[in-house]
Amino acid sequence: MLWTVFEGPAVFDGTGAAPFTTDVGVADGRIVAIGDLSERDAYERVACSSLALAPGFIDVHSHSDELWLVDGRCEGKICQGVTSEIGGNCGTSAAPLQGAALTAKQRDAAQYRLEVAWTTFDGFFALVEQAGVALNVASLVGLGTTRRCVAGDAPRPLEADEMRAQARLVRDAVDQGALGVSSGLIYEPGRHADRGELVACAEAARAAGAARYVSHVRDEGDDLEAAIAEALAIGEAADVAVQCSHHKAAGRRNWGKVHRTLPMLDRAGRGAGVACDAYPYVASWTELATILPPRVRDGGDDAALERLRDPAFAAACAFALELARDPLLGGDGWDTILITDVGSERNADVAGMRIDALARHWRMTPSAAVVRLLVEESLRVDCAFFSMNEDDVAAVLSASFCCVGSDASARAFSGITARGVPHPRTYGTFPRIFGRYVRGRRVFDAAEAIRRMTSLPADLFGLRDRGRIALGAHADLVVLDLDRVIDRATYERPFAAPEGIRDVYVNGRAVLRGGTLTGARPGRVLRQGR
Repeated sequence: MLWTVFEGPAVFDGTGAAPFTTDVGVADGRIVAIGDLSERDAYERVACSSLALAPGFIDVHSHSDELWLVDGRCEGKICQGVTSEIGGNCGTSAAPLQGAALTAKQRDAAQYRLEVAWTTFDGFFALVEQAGVALNVASLVGLGTTRRCVAGDAPRPLEADEMRAQARLVRDAVDQGALGVSSGLIYEPGRHADRGELVACAEAARAAGAARYVSHVRDEGDDLEAAIAEALAIGEAADVAVQCSHHKAAGRRNWGKVHRTLPMLDRAGRGAGVACDAYPYVASWTELATILPPRVRDGGDDAALERLRDPAFAAACAFALELARDPLLGGDGWDTILITDVGSERNADVAGMRIDALARHWRMTPSAAVVRLLVEESLRVDCAFFSMNEDDVAAVLSASFCCVGSDASARAFSGITARGVPHPRTYGTFPRIFGRYVRGRRVFDAAEAIRRMTSLPADLFGLRDRGRIALGAHADLVVLDLDRVIDRATYERPFAAPEGIRDVYVNGRAVLRGGTLTGARPGRVLRQGR
């Protein structure tokens, strides 16, 4: 007896091959039959005539992590057809936690009223399994988190004993299921890591069985090419594959540089598993504090806030920011920064404002408004930065080694995770690929788009028996209308579900049926991809 039969869809198997029309049967969470199943008994028959059936989408660049515990329904991802996501990106992960890393995670979790009741990946994954989660989850180990464990926010190279301690943490994390290591080289404290430290950590991961280095590279603007070269050199030295996160050229004066960095990745990737990921938007989304001069953040948030509370230092910082953003000097103006979220209720009303509008509201210069907002919110301000060029985004997505990654967490449409005015990629990344880059710009066809979301990331990150419609594969499946699927989330109104995705199944169970969330939580923790 089959549990579910999908009747007559156009089957996109995830490999990039042309679709074929047939039935697909599922039992015990796996695909067990492909072909004419009209005579087979089944508990459920899903009519799919004129619709497509694809493997569930894999979000290779997620920042959900502890949100899997806050709200395991993962509504914003499920509605996009995402059935697996990989967390621990940009150097920050849910574990390991000790010392300053534990303190930082407790502070982050407090905004969601979540108790940090774990210190290791074993403990964290056990809590996720106990709570239940709607999609499959996996994680990298963040080298900013491990660095904070052994040296806090010290703005210096690590000592030899600290590097050995960090390597032990990496090995333990991989032993407990992490898929590899990630770095965030524009953030504290990761930006202080030198090449030797990064190579040592990547080698430790490889020795434990996870040979992948995933990097938010050191610069995505003026020094983009050097930053990509550094990531590739680390991979070569450690003998690991490299994934360059959310690949882009940021800042108007850097537009077009991706036409030089993509060939760098292509040449290095032949036989080495080098790849990148991207989201289909021209705005990035990160901490407002990243625009501060580097010396301001030395020593971590407390040290930065102490400096910024000094009026003379704050004025000097504001002057430096004004010069850096001046369009006449090659900078992107203040109207290109949209405030999406703040850490407290004090300034909750500014979410949705651009910095130039905030400056007018507060009757001060934009740079002074930035400093004031960061101080009042203890640096906890997130913003969308409109820094990219549409043609560059299309060029990156066109690369055969580019996966799709939302660079967003799994939020709901209401409740504690639906705070602020989040980037629309939170709710629209994967459908937008079809609407804008398949049917619109015709960057690739639907079969190739699906490959980038399924078999390519599954192969790169070692997600076993996922990413394909094949006998024996896990039944992570999406039923969608390729003529209609499109995102509806905007920067002004992000809490909007996409259209055209009808059904989503995770491990053979429906989590979205007829466009309605079922509330089921059949997801699994994919330790080391299994």
